[in-house]
Amino acid sequence: MAASGRGLCKAVAASPFPAWRRAHSEARGELKPEYDAVVIGAGHNGLVAAAYLQRLGVNTAVFETRHVIGGAAVTEEIIPEFKFSRASYLLSLLRPQIYTDLELKKHGLRLHLRNPHSFTPMLEEGTGGKVPRSLLLGRDMAENQKQIAQFSRKDAQAFPRYEEFMHCLTLAIDPLLDVAPVDMAAFQRGSLLKRIRSLSTLKPLLKAGRILGAQLPRYYEVLTAPITKVLDQWFESEPLKATLATDAVIGAMTSPRTPGSGYVLLHHVMGGLEGTPGAWGYVQGGMGALSDAIASSATTHGASIFTEKTVAKVQVNSEGCVQGVVLQDGTEVRSKVVLSSTSPQITFLKLTPQEWLPKEFVERISQLDTRSPVTKINVAVDRLPSFLAAPNAPGGQPLPHHQCSIHLNCEDTLLLHQAFEDAMDGLPSHRPVIELCIPSSLDPTLAPAGCHVVSLFTQYTPYTLAGGKAWDEQERNAYADRVFDCIEAYAPGFKDSVVGRDILTPPDLERIFGLPGGNIFHCAMTLDQLYFARPVPLHSGYRCPLQGLYLCGSGAHPGGGVMGAAGRNAAHVVFGDLKSM
Repeated sequence: MAASGRGLCKAVAASPFPAWRRAHSEARGELKPEYDAVVIGAGHNGLVAAAYLQRLGVNTAVFETRHVIGGAAVTEEIIPEFKFSRASYLLSLLRPQIYTDLELKKHGLRLHLRNPHSFTPMLEEGTGGKVPRSLLLGRDMAENQKQIAQFSRKDAQAFPRYEEFMHCLTLAIDPLLDVAPVDMAAFQRGSLLKRIRSLSTLKPLLKAGRILGAQLPRYYEVLTAPITKVLDQWFESEPLKATLATDAVIGAMTSPRTPGSGYVLLHHVMGGLEGTPGAWGYVQGGMGALSDAIASSATTHGASIFTEKTVAKVQVNSEGCVQGVVLQDGTEVRSKVVLSSTSPQITFLKLTPQEWLPKEFVERISQLDTRSPVTKINVAVDRLPSFLAAPNAPGGQPLPHHQCSIHLNCEDTLLLHQAFEDAMDGLPSHRPVIELCIPSSLDPTLAPAGCHVVSLFTQYTPYTLAGGKAWDEQERNAYADRVFDCIEAYAPGFKDSVVGRDILTPPDLERIFGLPGGNIFHCAMTLDQLYFARPVPLHSGYRCPLQGLYLCGSGAHPGGGVMGAAGRNAAHVVFGDLKSM
């Protein structure tokens, strides 16, 4: 981390563990020798699973390695007086029933919905002193069409039809998110009762088919084709196509020209907030406030949450059934079941005794694609960026575009592809794809008056550099400087506004947050690692070959993002199994 800068505000020296952060480190409950259920990891999925289980009467304890709960959904004061959503930074995908079931508003959750939500400024030379063009998109379709018409009137007319087309597909997939995938093992080899139960999981698939109807082949193409092929069928203007394509590659080591990239786009547009489909927003107080609300819901009903308590091993009895966990300090905690919200790799390759897992299962887990292109940079600035395409107001107050996801180096899908190709050669992108967000534009509690926190979600950066070279401080800072140079081209004066920065390359994301390869989804959201096959075929229903051990994190169905579905679904599967014990 480097700190520098000057300007309107000053970072005030503070304790490295301010009061708001120290509160996370306190144990929420007294450690007992035995529980009904143990959850490994206090990421948002683990907390959701614990909250549901406890509400169902299952006495549950959660053990977290770090001093702070939330996993990647965390708020940290990396630079004094600046509170960062250090990893995940936006909310949309959290399942609607989780808000209501866990009473998250009652437990303090406050949201800031964004409108407009997307801003793509252009770098245009030779405009005769004119302000460069930009593309601003929000909830007002007429205004969206007016913005798109700057680049293509044909695209402006097509955009409402495209939005309706994608909305129909999200409606079809939505029911699949809230139930376990069809249990093919039970369907093939289970008892008659298990076979009948597995048939019930076919209902969401049948419902999806009814919604899509005769259009199913077109929707199939969206899921399997390169997103460039899909977008080329709808639009002609590159700024619009590139802006939409960012949702198809974000967090994924794929190009918009990669087959199957359409599903990643769909995954990022199927959310919503407070009844508004597709809406994205900021959490008041940062993403850690969401984790705190879920934890509060869990502990209010009796769950226990412990930080700085690392699980070293899953315990198995002589009959091959889980009987609890062993903590790093040697403490044994017994339980009927264990749920792991950590990655499949950590769960099955590090924490579970290998002799209790089939060799083929272990091999499949070890072969999961975990490649990540992401380097997250958190920046403290002493003023808002002023873009050539949208200069700041005289008083420096936030303008509508400041609340958006601001897409830089995204004027053309070719730029996205070229950035990807650099990483395939083992090089950080020469022109990184940058998603810049300023949550303090809507939530002033995150920074001192006049100052702001800036989230830079950048790609593509390989886990290992060319020649097998590891990331060191020099490489880390050189890449961040390159990102800052790119921003400076769009918003002159940005570099001079920087007070400090926190640079998280893929190895850093793995080391700090336990994300394998730095992958924000735990493993790639490719078609061969989804639904029936997440994390591996025949083990997609949260259970694993070891009786009593369950996966409830992003490596399970339906995948990554701050969605909570894996935690909720796994909790219901576990509860059903406990009832039948």
